Amino acid sequence: MRGRITALWAALCLLLTGCGRMPYPREMEDMALLRTMGVDREGGVLALTVSTGPRARGLQGDQESALVLSARGESLSAAALSLQGLSDSYVFFGYVDQLLLGEELAREDVRPVLDWFARDAELGLGARVWVVRGSAREAVESGGDRGVDSRLTTLRADGEMGVASLSRTAGEVYADLLEQGTAYLPALTVSGQEAGSLKDGGYAVFKDGALAGYLEGEEALGLELLAGQSSVHMLEERTGEETVSLRVTASSAACRLTGEGRLSLTCRVAVHLEEYRHPLTASQLEDLQNRVKTREEGRVRAALDRLRDWKADCLGLGPRAGLTAPQVWSGLQENWDEAFAAMEPEVEVRVELHP
Repeated sequence: MRGRITALWAALCLLLTGCGRMPYPREMEDMALLRTMGVDREGGVLALTVSTGPRARGLQGDQESALVLSARGESLSAAALSLQGLSDSYVFFGYVDQLLLGEELAREDVRPVLDWFARDAELGLGARVWVVRGSAREAVESGGDRGVDSRLTTLRADGEMGVASLSRTAGEVYADLLEQGTAYLPALTVSGQEAGSLKDGGYAVFKDGALAGYLEGEEALGLELLAGQSSVHMLEERTGEETVSLRVTASSAACRLTGEGRLSLTCRVAVHLEEYRHPLTASQLEDLQNRVKTREEGRVRAALDRLRDWKADCLGLGPRAGLTAPQVWSGLQENWDEAFAAMEPEVEVRVELHP
Protein backbone atom coordinates (compact mmCIF):
# COMPACT_ATOMS: atom_id res chain seq x y z
CA MET A 1 0.00 0.00 0.00
CA ARG A 2 2.80 2.38 0.93
CA GLY A 3 4.51 1.60 -2.40
CA ARG A 4 1.35 2.50 -4.38
CA ILE A 5 1.01 5.82 -2.53
CA THR A 6 4.64 6.64 -3.23
CA ALA A 7 4.21 5.83 -6.93
CA LEU A 8 1.07 7.98 -7.21
CA TRP A 9 2.80 10.89 -5.49
CA ALA A 10 5.76 10.60 -7.88
CA ALA A 11 3.42 10.57 -10.92
CA LEU A 12 1.55 13.64 -9.63
CA CYS A 13 4.82 15.50 -9.15
CA LEU A 14 5.81 14.75 -12.75
CA LEU A 15 2.48 16.07 -14.06
CA LEU A 16 2.69 19.24 -12.02
CA THR A 17 6.34 19.99 -12.63
CA GLY A 18 6.81 19.33 -16.32
CA CYS A 19 8.32 15.82 -16.40
CA GLY A 20 11.10 16.47 -13.97
CA ARG A 21 12.33 20.01 -14.62
CA MET A 22 11.42 20.88 -11.01
CA PRO A 23 12.96 18.03 -8.97
CA TYR A 24 11.17 18.71 -5.69
CA PRO A 25 8.16 20.70 -4.42
CA ARG A 26 8.63 24.44 -3.92
CA GLU A 27 6.65 27.16 -2.21
CA MET A 28 4.99 29.68 -4.53
CA GLU A 29 6.92 32.57 -3.01
CA ASP A 30 10.16 30.79 -3.96
CA MET A 31 9.19 30.70 -7.65
CA ALA A 32 9.35 33.26 -10.45
CA LEU A 33 6.24 32.49 -12.51
CA LEU A 34 7.06 33.69 -16.00
CA ARG A 35 4.24 35.05 -18.14
CA THR A 36 5.94 36.61 -21.19
CA MET A 37 8.85 35.39 -23.29
CA GLY A 38 10.71 37.21 -26.05
CA VAL A 39 13.05 35.42 -28.46
CA ASP A 40 15.71 37.18 -30.54
CA ARG A 41 18.59 36.28 -32.78
CA GLU A 42 21.55 38.32 -31.52
CA GLY A 43 25.00 38.06 -33.05
CA GLY A 44 24.53 34.51 -34.22
CA VAL A 45 23.13 33.19 -30.94
CA LEU A 46 19.63 32.99 -29.49
CA ALA A 47 18.52 35.33 -26.72
CA LEU A 48 15.61 34.80 -24.33
CA THR A 49 14.06 37.68 -22.39
CA VAL A 50 11.37 36.77 -19.89
CA SER A 51 9.07 38.69 -17.56
CA THR A 52 6.92 37.78 -14.57
CA GLY A 53 4.71 40.82 -14.24
CA PRO A 54 4.22 42.30 -10.71
CA ARG A 55 4.79 39.67 -8.00
CA ALA A 56 3.18 39.13 -4.60
CA ARG A 57 5.43 39.70 -1.59
CA GLY A 58 4.92 38.74 2.04
CA LEU A 59 1.84 37.55 3.83
CA GLN A 60 -0.15 40.68 2.97
CA GLY A 61 0.32 40.17 -0.76
CA ASP A 62 2.13 43.45 -1.36
CA GLN A 63 3.47 43.79 -4.89
CA GLU A 64 7.06 44.13 -6.00
CA SER A 65 8.40 45.06 -9.41
CA ALA A 66 8.19 42.70 -12.34
CA LEU A 67 11.19 40.43 -12.72
CA VAL A 68 12.85 40.67 -16.15
CA LEU A 69 15.67 38.28 -17.04
CA SER A 70 17.73 37.81 -20.20
CA ALA A 71 20.11 35.06 -21.25
CA ARG A 72 21.80 33.93 -24.45
CA GLY A 73 22.76 30.51 -25.76
CA GLU A 74 23.51 28.44 -28.83
CA SER A 75 20.11 26.81 -28.38
CA LEU A 76 16.82 27.82 -26.77
CA SER A 77 17.18 25.11 -24.13
CA ALA A 78 20.66 26.36 -23.20
CA ALA A 79 19.44 29.95 -22.91
CA ALA A 80 16.48 28.83 -20.78
CA LEU A 81 18.78 26.88 -18.45
CA SER A 82 21.04 29.92 -18.07
CA LEU A 83 18.08 31.93 -16.77
CA GLN A 84 17.99 29.79 -13.63
CA GLY A 85 21.30 31.21 -12.45
CA LEU A 86 20.12 34.81 -12.81
CA SER A 87 17.38 34.75 -10.17
CA ASP A 88 17.21 33.86 -6.50
CA SER A 89 13.82 32.27 -7.26
CA TYR A 90 13.13 29.13 -9.25
CA VAL A 91 12.26 30.23 -12.81
CA PHE A 92 9.08 28.42 -13.85
CA PHE A 93 7.98 28.42 -17.52
CA GLY A 94 4.61 26.73 -17.05
CA TYR A 95 2.64 30.01 -17.05
CA VAL A 96 4.14 31.47 -20.24
CA ASP A 97 1.21 32.36 -22.48
CA GLN A 98 2.65 35.35 -24.38
CA LEU A 99 5.42 34.93 -26.94
CA LEU A 100 7.20 37.77 -28.74
CA LEU A 101 9.42 37.04 -31.75
CA GLY A 102 12.10 39.56 -32.69
CA GLU A 103 12.36 40.74 -36.29
CA GLU A 104 15.88 39.39 -36.93
CA LEU A 105 14.78 35.94 -35.79
CA ALA A 106 11.59 36.22 -37.86
CA ARG A 107 13.59 36.93 -41.02
CA GLU A 108 15.55 33.72 -40.47
CA ASP A 109 13.00 31.05 -39.41
CA VAL A 110 10.47 30.92 -36.57
CA ARG A 111 9.70 27.21 -36.86
CA PRO A 112 12.40 26.07 -34.40
CA VAL A 113 10.87 28.31 -31.70
CA LEU A 114 7.38 26.95 -32.32
CA ASP A 115 8.75 23.42 -32.39
CA TRP A 116 10.42 24.04 -29.01
CA PHE A 117 7.10 25.24 -27.56
CA ALA A 118 5.40 22.12 -28.92
CA ARG A 119 8.00 19.74 -27.42
CA ASP A 120 8.81 21.37 -24.08
CA ALA A 121 6.98 19.88 -21.10
CA GLU A 122 6.28 23.24 -19.39
CA LEU A 123 5.50 25.31 -22.46
CA GLY A 124 2.70 24.76 -24.97
CA LEU A 125 1.15 25.90 -28.22
CA GLY A 126 -1.67 27.82 -26.51
CA ALA A 127 0.56 30.88 -26.07
CA ARG A 128 -0.43 34.01 -27.99
CA VAL A 129 2.24 35.15 -30.45
CA TRP A 130 3.29 38.52 -31.87
CA VAL A 131 6.16 39.62 -34.12
CA VAL A 132 8.02 42.67 -32.86
CA ARG A 133 9.18 45.07 -35.56
CA GLY A 134 12.53 45.40 -33.84
CA SER A 135 13.82 43.61 -30.75
CA ALA A 136 11.70 41.29 -28.61
CA ARG A 137 13.99 42.14 -25.69
CA GLU A 138 13.12 45.83 -26.06
CA ALA A 139 9.41 44.96 -26.17
CA VAL A 140 9.57 42.86 -22.99
CA GLU A 141 11.58 45.53 -21.16
CA SER A 142 9.20 48.30 -22.26
CA GLY A 143 6.77 47.32 -19.51
CA GLY A 144 9.14 48.61 -16.82
CA ASP A 145 8.32 47.80 -13.20
CA ARG A 146 4.78 46.75 -14.08
CA GLY A 147 5.83 44.30 -16.76
CA VAL A 148 4.46 43.98 -20.27
CA ASP A 149 2.02 41.12 -19.70
CA SER A 150 -1.01 43.32 -18.92
CA ARG A 151 -0.47 45.34 -22.11
CA LEU A 152 -0.35 42.16 -24.20
CA THR A 153 -3.46 40.86 -22.45
CA THR A 154 -5.24 44.10 -23.38
CA LEU A 155 -4.12 43.80 -27.01
CA ARG A 156 -5.40 40.24 -27.13
CA ALA A 157 -8.79 41.25 -25.67
CA ASP A 158 -9.00 44.22 -28.07
CA GLY A 159 -8.34 41.87 -30.97
CA GLU A 160 -11.16 39.58 -29.88
CA MET A 161 -13.49 42.60 -29.72
CA GLY A 162 -12.39 43.76 -33.17
CA VAL A 163 -10.60 46.94 -32.14
CA ALA A 164 -7.02 45.67 -32.62
CA SER A 165 -5.15 43.19 -34.79
CA LEU A 166 -6.34 39.59 -34.78
CA SER A 167 -4.61 37.56 -32.08
CA ARG A 168 -3.16 34.13 -32.95
CA THR A 169 -1.84 31.20 -30.94
CA ALA A 170 1.45 29.41 -31.47
CA GLY A 171 -0.54 26.29 -32.36
CA GLU A 172 -2.52 28.04 -35.09
CA VAL A 173 0.60 29.50 -36.65
CA TYR A 174 2.59 26.26 -36.34
CA ALA A 175 -0.22 24.27 -37.99
CA ASP A 176 -0.46 26.76 -40.87
CA LEU A 177 3.29 26.62 -41.49
CA LEU A 178 3.31 22.83 -41.43
CA GLU A 179 0.20 22.36 -43.58
CA GLN A 180 0.43 25.19 -46.11
CA GLY A 181 3.95 26.60 -45.67
CA THR A 182 2.73 30.11 -44.90
CA ALA A 183 1.04 31.95 -42.04
CA TYR A 184 0.29 35.42 -40.71
CA LEU A 185 0.88 36.95 -37.27
CA PRO A 186 -0.02 40.28 -35.68
CA ALA A 187 2.94 42.65 -35.48
CA LEU A 188 3.88 45.16 -32.79
CA THR A 189 6.01 48.28 -32.66
CA VAL A 190 7.72 49.68 -29.56
CA SER A 191 7.12 53.40 -29.09
CA GLY A 192 8.72 54.04 -25.71
CA GLN A 193 9.32 52.82 -22.18
CA GLU A 194 5.96 53.48 -20.58
CA ALA A 195 2.56 51.84 -20.21
CA GLY A 196 0.95 51.25 -23.57
CA SER A 197 4.22 51.58 -25.47
CA LEU A 198 3.44 48.51 -27.58
CA LYS A 199 1.31 49.45 -30.59
CA ASP A 200 -0.29 47.61 -33.48
CA GLY A 201 2.13 47.18 -36.36
CA GLY A 202 -0.03 45.48 -38.98
CA TYR A 203 0.49 41.81 -39.87
CA ALA A 204 3.66 39.84 -40.50
CA VAL A 205 3.38 37.25 -43.27
CA PHE A 206 5.62 34.18 -43.24
CA LYS A 207 6.67 31.97 -46.11
CA ASP A 208 8.51 28.71 -45.38
CA GLY A 209 9.05 29.87 -41.80
CA ALA A 210 10.71 33.18 -42.69
CA LEU A 211 9.28 36.70 -42.71
CA ALA A 212 8.16 37.68 -46.22
CA GLY A 213 6.95 41.17 -45.27
CA TYR A 214 4.29 43.20 -43.51
CA LEU A 215 0.74 44.17 -44.39
CA GLU A 216 -0.13 47.63 -43.09
CA GLY A 217 -2.98 50.11 -43.37
CA GLU A 218 -5.38 49.26 -46.19
CA GLU A 219 -3.65 45.95 -46.87
CA ALA A 220 -4.01 44.89 -43.23
CA LEU A 221 -7.72 45.72 -43.29
CA GLY A 222 -8.01 43.73 -46.51
CA LEU A 223 -6.46 40.67 -44.86
CA GLU A 224 -8.98 40.93 -42.02
CA LEU A 225 -11.84 41.09 -44.52
CA LEU A 226 -10.54 37.99 -46.29
CA ALA A 227 -10.23 36.24 -42.92
CA GLY A 228 -13.88 37.11 -42.22
CA GLN A 229 -12.89 38.94 -39.03
CA SER A 230 -12.78 42.60 -39.95
CA SER A 231 -11.74 44.93 -37.15
CA VAL A 232 -14.20 47.63 -36.19
CA HIS A 233 -13.19 50.80 -38.00
CA MET A 234 -14.67 54.11 -39.07
CA LEU A 235 -15.26 55.44 -42.58
CA GLU A 236 -16.05 59.02 -43.55
CA GLU A 237 -17.81 59.87 -46.80
CA ARG A 238 -19.07 63.16 -48.21
CA THR A 239 -22.76 63.30 -49.07
CA GLY A 240 -23.95 66.61 -50.46
CA GLU A 241 -22.52 69.29 -48.20
CA GLU A 242 -21.92 67.17 -45.13
CA THR A 243 -19.64 64.34 -44.00
CA VAL A 244 -21.24 61.10 -42.89
CA SER A 245 -19.48 58.79 -40.44
CA LEU A 246 -19.97 55.05 -40.84
CA ARG A 247 -18.79 52.17 -38.66
CA VAL A 248 -17.78 48.81 -40.11
CA THR A 249 -18.82 46.28 -37.46
CA ALA A 250 -18.59 42.80 -38.98
CA SER A 251 -17.60 40.81 -42.01
CA SER A 252 -17.61 37.31 -43.41
CA ALA A 253 -15.82 35.74 -46.35
CA ALA A 254 -16.53 32.82 -48.67
CA CYS A 255 -14.37 31.43 -51.44
CA ARG A 256 -14.82 28.89 -54.22
CA LEU A 257 -13.07 27.58 -57.31
CA THR A 258 -14.67 28.04 -60.69
CA GLY A 259 -14.68 25.34 -63.35
CA GLU A 260 -11.81 27.18 -65.04
CA GLY A 261 -9.73 26.99 -61.87
CA ARG A 262 -10.13 30.65 -60.86
CA LEU A 263 -10.45 31.74 -57.27
CA SER A 264 -13.72 33.53 -56.52
CA LEU A 265 -14.04 35.50 -53.27
CA THR A 266 -17.14 37.05 -51.73
CA CYS A 267 -16.90 39.29 -48.66
CA ARG A 268 -19.92 40.56 -46.77
CA VAL A 269 -19.54 43.73 -44.71
CA ALA A 270 -21.96 45.19 -42.19
CA VAL A 271 -21.85 49.00 -41.97
CA HIS A 272 -23.81 51.28 -39.63
CA LEU A 273 -24.49 54.99 -40.00
CA GLU A 274 -23.04 56.70 -36.94
CA GLU A 275 -23.10 60.48 -37.42
CA TYR A 276 -25.00 62.65 -39.88
CA ARG A 277 -26.82 65.97 -39.55
CA HIS A 278 -29.71 65.59 -42.00
CA PRO A 279 -31.91 62.64 -42.99
CA LEU A 280 -30.50 60.80 -46.01
CA THR A 281 -32.52 60.04 -49.10
CA ALA A 282 -32.72 56.61 -50.71
CA SER A 283 -30.39 57.69 -53.49
CA GLN A 284 -27.86 59.04 -50.98
CA LEU A 285 -27.94 55.77 -49.05
CA GLU A 286 -27.40 53.81 -52.25
CA ASP A 287 -24.51 56.08 -53.18
CA LEU A 288 -22.92 55.56 -49.74
CA GLN A 289 -23.33 51.80 -50.05
CA ASN A 290 -21.56 51.81 -53.43
CA ARG A 291 -18.70 53.95 -52.10
CA VAL A 292 -18.14 51.63 -49.16
CA LYS A 293 -18.22 48.67 -51.52
CA THR A 294 -15.57 50.24 -53.74
CA ARG A 295 -13.35 51.12 -50.77
CA GLU A 296 -13.55 47.70 -49.11
CA GLU A 297 -13.03 45.93 -52.42
CA GLY A 298 -9.88 48.00 -52.95
CA ARG A 299 -8.57 46.88 -49.57
CA VAL A 300 -9.18 43.21 -50.37
CA ARG A 301 -7.44 43.52 -53.73
CA ALA A 302 -4.49 45.35 -52.16
CA ALA A 303 -3.99 42.53 -49.65
CA LEU A 304 -4.36 39.85 -52.34
CA ASP A 305 -1.86 41.58 -54.64
CA ARG A 306 0.75 41.68 -51.88
CA LEU A 307 0.17 38.04 -50.89
CA ARG A 308 0.39 36.96 -54.51
CA ASP A 309 3.69 38.82 -54.86
CA TRP A 310 5.01 36.74 -51.96
CA LYS A 311 3.34 33.52 -53.22
CA ALA A 312 1.90 33.27 -49.73
CA ASP A 313 -1.71 32.15 -49.37
CA CYS A 314 -1.47 32.65 -45.61
CA LEU A 315 -5.27 32.52 -45.21
CA GLY A 316 -5.59 29.10 -46.83
CA LEU A 317 -7.93 30.45 -49.51
CA GLY A 318 -6.97 27.67 -51.92
CA PRO A 319 -7.75 24.75 -49.61
CA ARG A 320 -10.96 26.42 -48.48
CA ALA A 321 -12.07 27.04 -52.06
CA GLY A 322 -10.99 23.53 -53.02
CA LEU A 323 -13.77 22.08 -50.90
CA THR A 324 -16.26 23.50 -53.41
CA ALA A 325 -14.56 21.84 -56.39
CA PRO A 326 -12.40 18.87 -55.30
CA GLN A 327 -11.55 17.75 -58.83
CA VAL A 328 -10.40 21.22 -59.87
CA TRP A 329 -8.40 21.57 -56.65
CA SER A 330 -6.63 18.25 -57.19
CA GLY A 331 -5.09 19.70 -60.34
CA LEU A 332 -3.96 22.89 -58.61
CA GLN A 333 -2.94 21.68 -55.17
CA GLU A 334 0.60 20.52 -55.90
CA ASN A 335 1.70 23.85 -57.40
CA TRP A 336 -0.79 26.09 -55.64
CA ASP A 337 1.78 28.76 -54.69
CA GLU A 338 2.60 29.36 -58.35
CA ALA A 339 -1.04 29.19 -59.44
CA PHE A 340 -2.08 31.61 -56.68
CA ALA A 341 0.61 34.10 -57.72
CA ALA A 342 -0.34 33.92 -61.39
CA MET A 343 -4.13 34.16 -61.17
CA GLU A 344 -6.31 37.25 -60.78
CA PRO A 345 -8.95 36.29 -58.20
CA GLU A 346 -12.53 37.40 -58.69
CA VAL A 347 -13.53 39.68 -55.82
CA GLU A 348 -17.03 40.76 -54.81
CA VAL A 349 -17.87 42.81 -51.73
CA ARG A 350 -21.49 42.98 -50.58
CA VAL A 351 -22.32 45.77 -48.18
CA GLU A 352 -25.22 45.72 -45.74
CA LEU A 353 -25.89 49.33 -44.81
CA HIS A 354 -27.85 49.85 -41.61
CA PRO A 355 -29.27 53.38 -41.23
